[in-house]
Amino acid sequence: MSHLAGLRPYSRRVWRAAAAVLALSLLVAACGGGSDDNPASTPQSQSLAPKKLTFMAGFKPQANLPFVGAYVAQEKGFFRELNLDVDIRHAQSGEHLQLLLAGEVQVATANAAQVIQRASEGLPLVSIALIGQKSEQGFAVGANSGINSVKDWAGHKLGYKGSVPVEFLAIARANGLNPNDVDQVKVSFDPRVLSEGQVDILAVFVSNEPGQLERIGYKVKVFDPSDFNIPVLGLTYIASQDGINKDPEALERFLRGALKGIEYASEHVDEAVDIVMKYAPQENRDQQKFMLTTELARARTPLTNTYGYGWQTREQWTALAKALTEFQIVTRDVDVTKVYTSQFLERIYSKKN
Repeated sequence: MSHLAGLRPYSRRVWRAAAAVLALSLLVAACGGGSDDNPASTPQSQSLAPKKLTFMAGFKPQANLPFVGAYVAQEKGFFRELNLDVDIRHAQSGEHLQLLLAGEVQVATANAAQVIQRASEGLPLVSIALIGQKSEQGFAVGANSGINSVKDWAGHKLGYKGSVPVEFLAIARANGLNPNDVDQVKVSFDPRVLSEGQVDILAVFVSNEPGQLERIGYKVKVFDPSDFNIPVLGLTYIASQDGINKDPEALERFLRGALKGIEYASEHVDEAVDIVMKYAPQENRDQQKFMLTTELARARTPLTNTYGYGWQTREQWTALAKALTEFQIVTRDVDVTKVYTSQFLERIYSKKN
């Protein structure tokens, strides 16, 4: 006999309606609707008003982790789920910061030290997420060079691009090395200056150039500043203070989708590399995978294991500002509370607060 047989007609309708609601609820749960397991999950996604936003990566298309977060979010529909239309662009010659401040771009990327340097010049750039929890910079030597410690750098030639990295000065001090005992020369962006013997030590982007050298058969050893407790940080997602004031909702949606993209990439590396290759078809796939896996590893620390990718603290930014001031990279005091904000991260990861 039916369990509804003994009920009055009105009661039967009530029970059938309740059963339908329950079934719908189970279906939504099974599809992951509104789950807190991912930073982009939100039960209000379907009712969000449409928004548009331009993201400009700070370099050419490649597998830098903040770039990958946006690529994956775009290709997997994470931005679309948040009713956010994202135009992804790439800087050609460092113009992304000017366009960000002009309001033509809403989100870009920048090294954390660069954010503080620009803040010291009065430019209102704000980190909304610290993706690179460790410095991008390392120092490569030939694996068979006989250079086994930082003190061994004395009497050898260091090649750097642009300007002498603050990481070099900090790592020298941490190991009791006089920087003047190292011959410092400016070099090109071609890492083969190391393999060809033009320099003995090369300042490298950890996730990029060691892989390039390994691919041509030149094995290297990399001195990582983070191994010496040097408080230098990596790439951030940045916005302007005006942009944050103008449309914080669009920025939060972007960050929610991009962080979901990073999380997805960490669990589906090969698929994420496939997506990168759509944006960077001229690049070497093995090199892009090396870059992605390296940056994923450097984005994970005890802090982000607790709170999630991109988490940032006042202590991190204060230590960085202190180091930059100490080595006169920055000559003016900077209020670190104005160079980063955790307002979006706190809402995205509210389940962990």
